Amino acid sequence: MKLLLSAIGILLLMGVGMANAQGKFEKDVIKTKARDLEITFIGHGTLMFAFGGKVIHVDPVGQYADYSQMPKADLIIITHEHGDHLDAKAVATLRKADTQMVANPAGAGKLPGAATLKNGEKKTFAGLEIEAVPAYNLVHQRDSGEPFHPKGRDNGYIITFGDKRVYVAGDTENHPEMKALKNIDIAFLPMNLPYTMTPEMVADAAQAFKPKILYPYHYGKTDPARLVNLLKGNPEIEVRVRKME
Repeated sequence: MKLLLSAIGILLLMGVGMANAQGKFEKDVIKTKARDLEITFIGHGTLMFAFGGKVIHVDPVGQYADYSQMPKADLIIITHEHGDHLDAKAVATLRKADTQMVANPAGAGKLPGAATLKNGEKKTFAGLEIEAVPAYNLVHQRDSGEPFHPKGRDNGYIITFGDKRVYVAGDTENHPEMKALKNIDIAFLPMNLPYTMTPEMVADAAQAFKPKILYPYHYGKTDPARLVNLLKGNPEIEVRVRKME
């Protein structure tokens, strides 16, 4: 009996720990025609989606969450191989026997078993249609003259949840392919220097492809209020600010 009570106590403590681990993050629920999409804002470029009983982790990094206390992944999506987006240890913690993984080619090379998507390719993973969108710098570069994110290497993704198209841009600037996107319901656009965009660049991109909901993410020390102010004359774009530094 004592052993049984001890076991129950441990399970209860584990449950509380998992609730606390998830409870510290902000969440939004988006209605789709199929079912609700739950978005968990973990930090920086790291997100978690829950949809139809499936859990999707995007760029999981142990710096931003204790993944031993997070739900296991049905799908793991990696935008590129930089250490603040690809953490092999976090991925290993989240994996289960049937977890699917998808990454850009360089990222997939660091994750045994991961499928590869190149810019422009579209495939279905865990029942979700996923399209790889280019992610690259036009302006910002290293001292050597090389862009922080060269064209053709990294991915953003459009993930279709029911009737909602969700664009997670990865590390990128406001390039022509982004500005030509159509029918985006929710967009996550990065906004920190020198690696991604200024608020002005994000506003320029948003005014071009007009997502219904825009979340600035990966914004470091950039003040998201600047973006809100830049887009205040665009009522068709709802800017939502969550803790995603």
